[in-house]
Amino acid sequence: MKKKERRGSPYLSSLKDKLNSQGTGSGDRISRQYRYRDRVSGHSRLLNDYFFENPVYDETLFRKLFRLSRPLFLRILHTLQRHNDYFVQRRNAANTVGLSGEQKMMASLRMLAYGMFADSLDEYVRIGETTTIECVKRFCQGVVEIFGPEYLRSPNAADISRLLRKANQLGFPGMLGSLDCMHWVWKNCPAAYHGMYTGHVHRPTIVLEVVASYDLWI
Repeated sequence: MKKKERRGSPYLSSLKDKLNSQGTGSGDRISRQYRYRDRVSGHSRLLNDYFFENPVYDETLFRKLFRLSRPLFLRILHTLQRHNDYFVQRRNAANTVGLSGEQKMMASLRMLAYGMFADSLDEYVRIGETTTIECVKRFCQGVVEIFGPEYLRSPNAADISRLLRKANQLGFPGMLGSLDCMHWVWKNCPAAYHGMYTGHVHRPTIVLEVVASYDLWI
């Protein structure tokens, strides 16, 4: 008796035909889709919203959105551009204008300040997910290399003496800096610790304490 031939589903058959038509040899390549993002218009929109003489969002909103002032934003950007030409707007091999430093830095700060997804900035900044991740890596690396020796170190004896002297002039003798606290939501808090770390915000939080000097050096 002949065995009945088992037939696959129409979906599997069509998928198999599609894979065969693409080829499986080492020389066959699946083409990568190119998406035209119009980066120039994204850069112009960013300048109009934040950096022109009469921007859509003023200094107060700028500080709220980026967690730093506009002059500090530009200072960091210009320093990064001198340190690494990755943040300088250039043309690629196809003579197409690339992303500007403002676009790359904005994407980096939005991810660091708000924990936004890498692909959530594409519609406004006109920057892809892979490029956004690369921007964040280069931004963090550049900040550590440039500002690390001055700001990312522990105060030495000379620094402490300077801060105490300034605090004494301001009427606060013996004060190194101002203490501030905030509640940081503990998203992955174990269930056994919920009662211990839950307070007035009704979610598990961790209290972060920060000491800041008068000039925000620490």
